[in-house]
Amino acid sequence: MNLSDRQVRMLAFIRAYLEEHNYPPTIREIGKAVGIPSTSVVKYNLERLQEKGYIERSEEVSRGLRLTDGPSLVSSLRTAGARLVSVRKLGIISAGAPIAAFGQQEDPFAGDALLLTEELVPDSPDLYALQVKGDSMIDALVFDGDWVIIKHQETAQRGDMIVAWIKDREETTLKYYYPEGATVRLQPANPAYQPIPVPAEQLQIQGKVLAVVRQLV
Repeated sequence: MNLSDRQVRMLAFIRAYLEEHNYPPTIREIGKAVGIPSTSVVKYNLERLQEKGYIERSEEVSRGLRLTDGPSLVSSLRTAGARLVSVRKLGIISAGAPIAAFGQQEDPFAGDALLLTEELVPDSPDLYALQVKGDSMIDALVFDGDWVIIKHQETAQRGDMIVAWIKDREETTLKYYYPEGATVRLQPANPAYQPIPVPAEQLQIQGKVLAVVRQLV
């Protein structure tokens, strides 16, 4: 086949993943499965597999990968008429004590994206996804490990679930938004956590939650 051992294992994993899930794996999932920690190395080997005619790739679509001898979810969904939306993963958001803003975090997702249908979220460049860490929003059915789909905006209505940036602390958190005069109450959805009062001038809204995505294993 003129393939390296690493490329053979990658190809076998891609085929097995497609058969089990009916959609392609991400670059990070491929790397984890075959023991390659570097996403750039995974991308290099995918390029070689593409050059040799074993796969086809689309850089414009998350999970935009297919075997040349079989369909991928991307092609089958489009054939069925479903429109797909690629939502970029930007980092981690705390549902607990505030953490460093996602722009200041080491990016654990290396440009990965979630592939969703337009029935779930609109096709908009203002959308991004953050992975939830913590359990302060469990009564709102947002659990540790879930992905929240965020629409970037700087305003919100009372009671909206938002990504809140606390300016003087340079930290972010996922909470309900309750403006109260000169103070904003960041309200958790778990009685084990206390509300966080923040001076209104020290709070910046970085987006509103539109949807929650949970991976079942």
